[in-house]
Amino acid sequence: MESVARSQPTAEADTAPSKDATLIYRQSRWTRLTHWLWAISLFFMLLSGLQIFNARPQLYIGKESGFDYNNTVFAIGAENTATGPRGYTEILGKRFDTTGVLGWSGPAGQETSRAFPSWATIPSYYDLGTARVVHFFFAWILSTTLIVWLIASLINGHLRRDLAPRIDDIKRLPRDIIDHAKLKFHHTREYNTLQKMAYGGVLFVLLPLMIITGLAMSPSMNSVLPFLNDLLGGRQTARTIHFIVMALLVAFFIIHMLMILAAGPINELRSIITGWYRTDPPADDGKPSERGA
Repeated sequence: MESVARSQPTAEADTAPSKDATLIYRQSRWTRLTHWLWAISLFFMLLSGLQIFNARPQLYIGKESGFDYNNTVFAIGAENTATGPRGYTEILGKRFDTTGVLGWSGPAGQETSRAFPSWATIPSYYDLGTARVVHFFFAWILSTTLIVWLIASLINGHLRRDLAPRIDDIKRLPRDIIDHAKLKFHHTREYNTLQKMAYGGVLFVLLPLMIITGLAMSPSMNSVLPFLNDLLGGRQTARTIHFIVMALLVAFFIIHMLMILAAGPINELRSIITGWYRTDPPADDGKPSERGA
């Protein structure tokens, strides 16, 4: 995830490595720290979460689940066929052969029945207890830093100043979509409309929803937040929503990485590692370029 907090000019920016006017101090230390904490936390939560999912590789809608109910919306498994064991993935009753990746995978001659393959889980071998410890540890790190970031951003005005879409942003949305489709990027200090919408969706919808559904799945939270299960339609529905949110975050990550590669990976990585970012040179009339991508 690209940084989601921007610094105001500080003493740190006085140590600019160059007097080049196009090189600006864009990301504060706090921004870079939270960015990498979230990235690392989400990585370990994803892989440990897939290991947890392997313990029951089905998703349901409703408050109940089991053989007596017909509410399965997603499943990964293996079945014996005339040609031997085959892996499958079933989505809303539609079954796809996913042998070698999902359901039935492993080295040649040593394949086993497991939803997600060993290379995609933490730990690689089946160990539900360790997976839960890893998952919850990084979940608390993510939740804590997100809450602190949210409070700090409300106090310092970052949310209103940098992330809240304005009327002008909405008007520019069609042009932003066209520019991104053409891989045409403008490098300035400000986020464009698509970035504001994407980061806002992750920070204020997907991450909070992932945390809430995670709490709803925990039996120990029933006494603390008894209304969560009813609000989300039951523990099984919460688990399904949790999985969907994970898939959306993975999609966001893939698109984000593609945009970084297209916009200039060296400049983007330098920004989130050192804080320094190279903007477009001023237009021929001497005015700054319109806005960034």
